[in-house]
This record gives sequence, structure tokens and C-alpha cells, in this order.
Amino acid sequence: MSSRKLPDLPPPLTYTRGPQGNLTSAQATSPQPPTSASAEGFADATQQPPLQVVTVGNFDGVHVGHAAILTELRRMAAELSAESVVLTFDPHPATLVRPDKAPTPLSTASRRAELLLNQGVDRVLVQPMVPAVVRLTAREFFDQVLCGQLAATGLVEGVDFHFGRGREGNVSTLAAFCGERGLRFAVVEPVQHRGSTVSSSRVREMIAAGEVSAAASLLTEPYRVTGQVVAGARRGRTLGFPTANLREIATLLPAAGVYAAVASLPSSVNNSHASLRYPAAVHVGVNVSFDETALTVEAHLIGFDGDLYGHTLHVDFLQRLRDTHRFDSREALVSQLEADVQQTIDFVSGSAHLLPPSSASLTPPHPHAS
Repeated sequence: MSSRKLPDLPPPLTYTRGPQGNLTSAQATSPQPPTSASAEGFADATQQPPLQVVTVGNFDGVHVGHAAILTELRRMAAELSAESVVLTFDPHPATLVRPDKAPTPLSTASRRAELLLNQGVDRVLVQPMVPAVVRLTAREFFDQVLCGQLAATGLVEGVDFHFGRGREGNVSTLAAFCGERGLRFAVVEPVQHRGSTVSSSRVREMIAAGEVSAAASLLTEPYRVTGQVVAGARRGRTLGFPTANLREIATLLPAAGVYAAVASLPSSVNNSHASLRYPAAVHVGVNVSFDETALTVEAHLIGFDGDLYGHTLHVDFLQRLRDTHRFDSREALVSQLEADVQQTIDFVSGSAHLLPPSSASLTPPHPHAS
């Protein structure tokens, strides 16, 4: 155990599933720094936490490689009669140590927690990434966070796991530390897809290239973009294709193009306890037909008629339909939009298996939507 005085770390945000299956979050009580191997960092040693098997990582996007780690996590937790817990970070550690090379995220912290919980883990802890966390050595991170804050009884990691200041620790380091404490430890081999290792970087490249369907084969759920609906030029409504214009998007945008997607409305829109999902034709890029220069994300919800301004909209990208290009006449543009809508309806109708089970229902398009 480190002899230097360690700083108190900000407590993580804990995500779980509520009684109705909804995502819930709560700020954990700030733990006390560990003072001995027996106290493990809890102020009241008589109130020990439940046994926990833990995995640590960024888990950006939650792909099938991550899913393999989570499968082993759940297996070990069941064997030890423990909870399965994921510890992740927000923002990505690279934003502090090498901000010029920090990747654009594939998921927000809350979306990542949702995806992880959808894989059947018991809890997700999102640790605020602050300089005090980055400065912890591998030994200090193991003692203060894994043993002190989490009181882990077992750990599961992928082969490329690194931890501690300067990424000094690896799975061999962690195996040695676990051996000293008598903790269970398992290493999961990477998942291969068509001869290459599945990784968040690989998924990020696919999304950036507009290959959302190919990316979906590596992700546990279709790629999602979330934004707030704001007022736009309202040209879509005059053309017969009203769109929801999305802003404040914090994650990576797919390449410019038109996509078949599914948009999820919050329950507040329809005053019910469940959200609704609509097929959506989504345009990402610059509206060159109207000589605009700003990149926009506009979603036409097929069959929806209502006011979405100020609401948050989730858009799951399923398939890229075409490039964006200039139309020389209103008639040509409308004809192409009609084709986009029909393609979206056809693709979404045949791709229901891609969408995860959810409280949200897929609303069929209005018979006159196209």
C-alpha cells in the first residue's frame, strides 16, 4: 500500500435499473481513504458493502468485445454470490493527459451506463475523471479504488487493460496485486471479427465513414446520437417533410449522408410512461440545395405530427441510404425525399430484430406518410 497521503476522490455516480426497468442514478457517498487492509476504506467497518466482482474500463460504445468481458464478469459474480459492477470514467482519461489526441466519444456517460446495464450487470459506477485520479499510481489505484472504494472480491479485465499513472500497470501487474490480496482475477481474450480485433477505435472509424450498418455488427446496440430539438429554417414542413433539427450533440456524428434510422421520443411528448419510436429518415450534412454552409442533423419522423421543440431526441442509425447532393428543382428534391422515406420504411420494417427489447414501441408509419 502506498505510504503517501492520497487525496479524497470525488464519488462516482451509480446507475442501476429501477423497479420498472428504468435507468436510475444516484451520487454515491464519498468514501473514506483506506487506512488498513481490514477497514478497506469504509468509515464504519461494521457496515461492509456487498461482495462485488468488478471490471474497469472506458467501454465507449459498448461493443461485442466489451460484452465478452461482461459475460465473464457476470459468470464470476454468480459463482461468488456477488454483484457484477462496472467502473467507467467520464470524461475519457485522454482528455486530461493528452487532450489533443482524445477521441470523440461514441456514447455519453448515461448512454454507456444504459448499454452496460442492458448487458445484465448489476451496477455501473461512473467515476469523474479529475487530475487526482490520473495521478494515482497503479498500486494506489488498486489499493484506494478497487480495494478501498469498491472492496472488490474479484476482477475481470481484457488483455489490453492498463491502469495507473502513465498507464504503468497492466494485466500482469493486476494479477500480482490480486494474488497478494487473495482476489479472484480473470483475463478475457479480445473478440475477433473478420480477422481484426473489435475495438472502440475500429467502431469509431466505421461511424466516421458512415458505415453505421457495419458498425452495428460490432456494437451491442445500433449506434445512437442524442440531441435537443431546436427551430430550424422550417423548409421541410413546406416541402411536406417536417424535420426535427438536433443540436448539442456530444458524440461522434456519422459521415454526411441520408440514413434510415429509428427516433425515440421521450415519454413527456405523449404524456405516457413509455416512449415511442418512429422510423426516421435522417440527413447529416450541409444543405447545399439551399446554399447553406453549416452542418446540421435533421430527422424526419415518419408518421409523427407534433411539436418537439426543446425535447431531447434519440436517433438510432441503422443504414446509410445515399450521399448528400444538390437538387436543381423543388420537384427533384421532393421526389428524392419520397424515395428516402420509402426506403427507410422498408429497411426499418425488415430490421426490427436490430432494435433491443425496450419499453418503447415502434410506431408504424402513417399510411400516407410517403
